[in-house]
Amino acid sequence: MKPYSAWTKDELLSEKESLSAAFQTFKTKGLSLNMTRGKPSAEQLDLSTPILDAVNSSNGFTAEGNVDCRNYGELTGISEAKKLFAGYMGVAADEIIVAGSSSLSMMYDSLSRAILTGVLDSERPWGREEKIKFLCPVPGYDRHFNICQFLGIEMINIPTLAEGPDMDMIEKLLAADPLIKGMWIVPKFSNPTGITYSDRTIRALAALKPAAKDFRIFCDNAYAMHEVYRNPPQLNLLTACKEAGAPNMVYLFGSTNKITFPGAGVAFFAASKENIAFTEKQLFMQTIGWDKLNMLRHVRFLKDADGIRAHLQKNAELLRPKFDAVINKLEAALSGLGAGEWIKPDGGYFVTFIAEPGCAKRIVAICREAGVVLTEAGATHPYGKDPEDRYIRIAPTFPSLAELNAAMEVFCCAVKLAKLERMVS
Repeated sequence: MKPYSAWTKDELLSEKESLSAAFQTFKTKGLSLNMTRGKPSAEQLDLSTPILDAVNSSNGFTAEGNVDCRNYGELTGISEAKKLFAGYMGVAADEIIVAGSSSLSMMYDSLSRAILTGVLDSERPWGREEKIKFLCPVPGYDRHFNICQFLGIEMINIPTLAEGPDMDMIEKLLAADPLIKGMWIVPKFSNPTGITYSDRTIRALAALKPAAKDFRIFCDNAYAMHEVYRNPPQLNLLTACKEAGAPNMVYLFGSTNKITFPGAGVAFFAASKENIAFTEKQLFMQTIGWDKLNMLRHVRFLKDADGIRAHLQKNAELLRPKFDAVINKLEAALSGLGAGEWIKPDGGYFVTFIAEPGCAKRIVAICREAGVVLTEAGATHPYGKDPEDRYIRIAPTFPSLAELNAAMEVFCCAVKLAKLERMVS
């Protein structure tokens, strides 16, 4: 298609009138589609329904070492769960804690404890510093930013490039400022772009020389095996940190919430043996034990790394047509117009649309008028402020394919309208 920049004013006005009429038709359809979060569909959840029968009175409640999972104890998780999820995270069984059901809660707790007591290598609690700062690759995950904002941590935007965050910028900032205590990353199928950091980026992260000796990389490995089209190999960050002589610099977080049941999965924290020992002492003050029945349920259902991989392949088969639908609609309706661009991810749960500057909020607002609710524009950046108002996160997993196609028709119409409004205003 000819780019809008090459159209005459009359052509643009005629197109805007035509799109406005189409949009009014969309509004009469009474759509009510919520695409704000990356929620699994009912069909995906059905894949995990047999897990509910994996632990019952007939097959017993006992884990390795004659551990009764109905009782207190096993602060770092039952042995077989640690083995299973250590393999998933690419670490040793003594480098992981399996606890609770939410990795986001574990991230929040880890950061809160750092503020209260510091981390291994801290001279004092982070909360006693003049100010705490975190580096935040953008676009990124809004919940990471929300945690920092809630805890009063200053956030610094780091642009994301083709292979990961801008490492030159990170190196310079860290070397100069001892108040930068951490950074967020989602290195595999990153939220929301779906990119996978290159091994060169992983090695550069491991080789960082921060001014703060207690600097920590908070690595959210939420999508470790969540491919949609392909699963590129990636160097393990903890392994890279060990090789670089900085084994304590990284915290790895993950869960099964996008593998089995959100909110009823199993969460885990992986780190160096020293960090694990330090964290275990702190957890002793927080709880006597976690839900070991759920750990046992997951072990019996997923069995091993191959079992996790096979289960996620079934998920990928359900997701692929939806991602195809989003990409195909965008390509058919918007290619060549100069109204925006998009990133086709290898995996993860999102498609990122990059609107023309100043258009993202308007696109989201137009969609809402027609009953299609998207994540707020700006959520991809700290403080909800996308400086150029460009990034929109599309979450295609939850709606049916028919609903998704209808939503994308509305979305593409909104993209064009937002662009034309700015051109002919």
